[in-house]
This record gives sequence, C-alpha cells and structure tokens, in this order.
Amino acid sequence: MEGSRGNEREGGNNMMIFNRREFLTSLAGGAGVTFTHGRLRGSPPELSFNEARYYQKLSDQQVQCTLCPWQCVVKPGDRGHCDVRMNKGGDYYTLVYGQVAAHHQDPIEKKPFFHFFPGSRAFSIATAGCNVDCKFCQNADLAQRKPEELRSLYLTPEKVVEYARTSGCQSIAFTYNEPIVFIEYVLDIAKLAREQGLRSVMISNGYINAKPLGDLCGVIDAYKVDLKAFNEEYYQKIVGAHLQPVLDTLIALRHENIWTEIVYLVVPTLNDDSESFRALSNWILRELGPDVPLHFSRFYPQYKLRNLPPTPVSTLENAVHIARDAGLHYVYLGNVPGHADENTHCPFCHKILIGRTGYQVIYQHIEQSVCPFCHKKIAGIWS
Repeated sequence: MEGSRGNEREGGNNMMIFNRREFLTSLAGGAGVTFTHGRLRGSPPELSFNEARYYQKLSDQQVQCTLCPWQCVVKPGDRGHCDVRMNKGGDYYTLVYGQVAAHHQDPIEKKPFFHFFPGSRAFSIATAGCNVDCKFCQNADLAQRKPEELRSLYLTPEKVVEYARTSGCQSIAFTYNEPIVFIEYVLDIAKLAREQGLRSVMISNGYINAKPLGDLCGVIDAYKVDLKAFNEEYYQKIVGAHLQPVLDTLIALRHENIWTEIVYLVVPTLNDDSESFRALSNWILRELGPDVPLHFSRFYPQYKLRNLPPTPVSTLENAVHIARDAGLHYVYLGNVPGHADENTHCPFCHKILIGRTGYQVIYQHIEQSVCPFCHKKIAGIWS
C-alpha cells in the first residue's frame, strides 16, 4: 500500500513537494506552505552519514547489518542490500537519516488503515531505498533508487513533527518506500511525536529482525504489513525475499498488541488462486485471530510486470468471499473505488458501520468502539 515496494500505488503523481523557501519560512513561524506536484525540491544530492543502530563489527573492518533478515556482511566502502547503508572505515552508517525525498498529507485510508482513526489525515514521508526487490514495485522511483539519485530536503525529527502538527494531521506515516531502511529516523520521529500527542504508523513489507521490530513497537501505534503472497516460491522469484520473516513479524506485532492491518496484492496468474486465499485466511485466523483487517488489493501493471493485466474484480470478490467464509471479520477489496466491499460491516449484525468511496469516508456509525445497532465491540482504534 500505501507503501513499501509493490502494494497499491502509494503516492506517485499524488505525492507532493515542499516549496523550499515557503516551507522553511513556515517552520520559522511564517505563512503557510504552498504545495505543488512533483518531486521534492531541495539541495543537490549529497550523502549524509549517521551511524546505524543495528550492526556488529567483524574482522578486517567488515560489519554485519542486523536490521533485517538479509544480515548483510559489508566490506569497507560497500553498501548493504538496501543501498542506503554503508560501511565507512569499519563503522556502519545510514545514508538517509533526515533525507526526505517525498511527502504528502494523505487520508489514513490510503495506507490503507480502515480501523485506525478513520477519516483522519497522516503526514506521510519517504526517503530512498528498500530491502526487497518486487518485480511489481509500485513506487520504484523511490524504492529502487539510491539516495544520491534523488533530490531531498534535510528535516530534523523536530521539524517533521512540527510540520505534521501545523498541517492538522493526526499521525505521521512512514511510507512510499520501505521505512525499515530509515528506521533510525522513524524511531526518533515517532518518540517525539508521541510526546506531542501525535500517532505514528508504519506502512511496511514486514521484512525486519526481532530486535529492531521490538524497538519500533515501543513507539509505533499501528503497522500495516504487505503480505505479498502466502507462498515461499513467489517470495523468492517475484519479491526477492522470504515469506517466513514476514509471518514472524505479524505474530510479533500481535504479541506486542500493535494494531495491525494486512494487504495482499492480488497479481493475476501469480498469487490469485483460491487455495492460496484459503491457506492465507486460515493462517490469519489461527495465528492472529479474526479481527485483523485483511485487504485484497487490485494489481495494476507497473515496473517489471507490465505484461500482466489488472486484477479482475471477480478474482478479488472471490478472495473476499473465501476469507469471510473462513471466519475473518473484516475483509476488504482495495483499489476498486466505489465497490461495496470498501465498507466496514458489523460482523455480528451485518449493518454498515463505515461507508467509503475510495479514500473518502462518507459516513461513520461506530460509537465508543461499539456497533450502535447491536452494541458489540468493533475491533480497531477509533478515538
């Protein structure tokens, strides 16, 4: 989704840039910011070096990154798999701390979060880089780029939080590219945001090790995971990663009581069979419970998978039917604006509680976290 390599298109032509002079004026207490479409304008590309938090020193000035399952062993002068972390003289550095390459004020539904402050807005930021290699990457202009290939504007965590507050957003979203690769920046922003009454959300592929995930759980309020398939072969061939670490992340988020929603991008002929939908739904029910929202999202041809057509709506409807039949309470159909399965229904009395069209909430009936019709609790973070 909204987000890490290969979900529904998050941003793209909708991502917006700062007018540099007016933005800096606004941070100094001046007038509001004027927005225009396109890439973030800022200083010419140049690398910044902030020491990474997750690595071990090895012999011969080599380091081993401990951030994600790649566990990259990096020689001096080289970078890790994500291309945004570098070994410099035996110390490991992140090259994207504070280097904001794109931003936008988004509806939280775009992430998509359907059970987390519906109708609110999230100040969304991105850098360069990703730690997986999806052939269907929907944000390749950010995720597939090195930091020196993108214009960016250096923003301290304090400035990000201040701008989110002054723009009227209720949360800060780390999104568009993969936020795991700029985790040091995420942790500092989210800690400060919580102190100032703002929420923070991750829009991520979930490809992360246990220790950094645990640190995130201390400051993050919600986590949307792109579960790209329920098949190891698909992960290896199409995503360039492995399935089990993502499943481990989902289980850990449940144990840490972090609000979680899952997106499954349905790609024609590759991960769209009924048996996969059934196996996925049964796993979620068994390991996570019936209340985790599951979004089946429509694929559109992008990046290296331009030879495939958009997902037939009938395939998505079949996936939704299978997941609900398995016992999941909140199953959605994404990237098909106006479809009835964008709405939130009470799983007990089946009345519509939240009506949506695309990213817009049309009406909402949930009161005090319960259905006003049958008075049963509706899972989510509503207020």
